[in-house]
Amino acid sequence: MIGIVVSTADRASEHIHEHLLEVADWTTTRDEGRSPGEGGGEVSRTDGFEMRVFDDWHLELDGVAAAFDDPDLVVFASRHSGETGPLLTAHHTGNFGPAEYGGADRDLARAAPNAHSQVLDALAEHAPADYEVGMECTHHGPTDVGAPSLFVEVGSGPDQWDDPDAARAVAQAILDLRGVMADAPREDGEASARRHLVGFDGNHYVPRFERIVRETDWAVGHIAADWGLDALGDPLESEDVLRAAFEESAADYALIDGDRPRLERAIDDLGFEIVGESWLRAVEGVPLPVARRVENRLAAIDDGLRFGEPARGYDGAFEIVDIPGELLDEAQGIDREATREAVEGVALAFTTEQSATLVGDRAAVVDSEDRDALVEALADVLRMDYDEVTVGDDRVVARKEAFDPGLAAEAGVPEGPKFGKLASGQAVEVDGERVEPGEVSREREATFPV
Repeated sequence: MIGIVVSTADRASEHIHEHLLEVADWTTTRDEGRSPGEGGGEVSRTDGFEMRVFDDWHLELDGVAAAFDDPDLVVFASRHSGETGPLLTAHHTGNFGPAEYGGADRDLARAAPNAHSQVLDALAEHAPADYEVGMECTHHGPTDVGAPSLFVEVGSGPDQWDDPDAARAVAQAILDLRGVMADAPREDGEASARRHLVGFDGNHYVPRFERIVRETDWAVGHIAADWGLDALGDPLESEDVLRAAFEESAADYALIDGDRPRLERAIDDLGFEIVGESWLRAVEGVPLPVARRVENRLAAIDDGLRFGEPARGYDGAFEIVDIPGELLDEAQGIDREATREAVEGVALAFTTEQSATLVGDRAAVVDSEDRDALVEALADVLRMDYDEVTVGDDRVVARKEAFDPGLAAEAGVPEGPKFGKLASGQAVEVDGERVEPGEVSREREATFPV
């Protein structure tokens, strides 16, 4: 069940409230156990949601989950203030330093990373044409909600707070959270593994972290922007707050958008892991326990490891094999992109070289049959250039008719452009005589041990 918090102190919140009532069928009851200004009085319910109205500003509503019937998630329908023009946004709450706008000093509310990702997608779907959609860092209270929570907002000024299209978009996005859990599911085989991140550094509107959320299967919990880190102080003396950022985000991983060696050291001391954007993208769709086992046995993602299509969702055993070097070199010389696609289609993972532009010499496959399939896939690349390719138990043999400069010279063809035409399959004329490519070609055979 999702609790929706409306504040009469916030005109945008009241406007969103009106549209929430319009776009869903609600039943209304009265809660006489609480005063109307504290979430009592008239209470609205629809499938999966309970909506209550409060007099105080949202950021002052610590403990608000207690007003609801055991909510799994609390959503604050709110306004956003700033110089950012028409904007729909979502974020989590808390203070990495002093509490200037609600909540407690150096305290963080329980985030809802998975719901946050879902509501950003919904805002993008419903946003009016002239509105941008974004996410913000963690920057104000409340800090003790009593359940996972997030703010969903209309911004950034009075014109937008009163805009019915914007209010309706936020209302629809909130209702699209029906059935959505606050957290991503744990991944089998690793008790604490979720695709959740804590973010550090960057500016208030966190474009890098928004890119991660919008373009990958990772969700982001609390984010300490550059000014939040300044308010935090020395990370090595603030490990309690850093630990809370991970715990309240249900996260084991961090992404740092900048160079913060003392922060890196503090996170490492706490036992959490710092990852890069390339790592996050590389493991998309790959179960994290499998990704870790492959990294341990084959290579690190930061050292060029990449995953193939069979790894998406795979959670079984695997073998490490060598990719036949001469065969691989020949295939990449014929068509580098086709070779990459061939390997990605068969291997669970593979090493790369030259800044991940070339396939490397080792791979993880499910079993020996996939190793054979990998050889067959590379042989298919050779067929783009050879007339006949035969795959045997211990070798691949490739044959083709190729231009022979010696035969061309014997036929009286002078070196130069005519050699080039014959090599490309075009006939030429020499002293009034036509010379066909087949007359100056002979079969070439290449053998590649596997």
